[in-house]
Amino acid sequence: MGKVLGIISEYNPFHNGHLYHLIKSKKITNAEYTIAVIGGNFTQRGNASLIDKWSKTEMALLNGIDLVIELPLLYSISSAENFAEGAIKILDSLQIVDAISFGTETSDINTLNKFADILYNEPKEYKALLSHELSKGMSYPKARENALMLYLNDIRRFAPILSSPNNILGIEYLKAIKKYKSNIIPISIQRIKTGYNDINFSGNIASATAIRNLVLNHEYNDLNRILPISSYSILKENIQKGHIVRDISNFDKIVLYKLRNMSTEELLDLPDVSEGLEYSIKKAADSCNTIYELINIVNSKRYTKTRLQRILLYALLNITKKDIQISKRSMPYIRILGFNEKGKYIVSQLSQNKRLNLITSVKKFTDKNTNKNLQLMLQKDINATNTYTLGFENDSWSNLDYTQKIITI
Repeated sequence: MGKVLGIISEYNPFHNGHLYHLIKSKKITNAEYTIAVIGGNFTQRGNASLIDKWSKTEMALLNGIDLVIELPLLYSISSAENFAEGAIKILDSLQIVDAISFGTETSDINTLNKFADILYNEPKEYKALLSHELSKGMSYPKARENALMLYLNDIRRFAPILSSPNNILGIEYLKAIKKYKSNIIPISIQRIKTGYNDINFSGNIASATAIRNLVLNHEYNDLNRILPISSYSILKENIQKGHIVRDISNFDKIVLYKLRNMSTEELLDLPDVSEGLEYSIKKAADSCNTIYELINIVNSKRYTKTRLQRILLYALLNITKKDIQISKRSMPYIRILGFNEKGKYIVSQLSQNKRLNLITSVKKFTDKNTNKNLQLMLQKDINATNTYTLGFENDSWSNLDYTQKIITI
């Protein structure tokens, strides 16, 4: 078959910046087929997806992606490292992907690769610098950022690069490619006009953060010029039906209920909870009325808001440290969310690889597959969808992973 391009994204939602990235990536790689691995109903930065994973799949297919695969929950709401490793493991396991493309704030992939080399090989001097920075009481991401700059002895040059979430993810993709000795060729595409967290925009390009902010505030007038027509139509329909989750705060009471009924031992068993953080969370949960109130109380230079938000998601979705460890040592299944005609051909080729755990029917997989780790991971996906729909304004249906058909275009 022709060249295959892999893209890792959340498409939350699929906007004009994503379309630019896709078109440019296809042109650079001369790819005939494109596979997207996308996050599901909750996100890597600890929030709920604005729209469900099937709506995101439809957007992707209508805008030029051929096959959409779900990144299992235990990767998709985890650290940047585990998010990247899960996605790279999936794309590499397919044994047909020639290149991956990811968006970054910098055009200098060589520098990103230099960072990835250091993080993968962990030279003694770097590890000593990292330990020293951690001893100052700062968060792990910040300590790692400082240690990298000190190790390379060029803070002014590297500080802007290491402060960008997309650059950090890019570094993690590169590191994962090295770790799994993958032959996939990495390509970075510099983002245009807006950064990941920019809430302001001009022209027809806006970040997904800006778009979600507009929806959160019921400001819909600009959406039709910053989204492709098909994405705008799908988002508009979901808004009209009440099938969106504007923000993680939709789950305020559920999260606080969970936290108030968990012991400190159970809180300690949540991923990323350590060093007495369980006591701070427990104390705050007993007096707070909202998720963001709790985060603002517990937030410190060691515990970033993103880390705390992910911890609250872990509590909401019953995810433990053991679950994350299982995901780290498991080869993920290949959960098909949707495809077009070209994607259908890719699936037919993948189905011939008997080593792949290909899922086109959740029920058939749960009935027949005997791998306990994969069953646990899939059940987390199912439970997450059942929880996610509770954030809808209307129609909080359960068991959509069983009833929703694969999206075909």
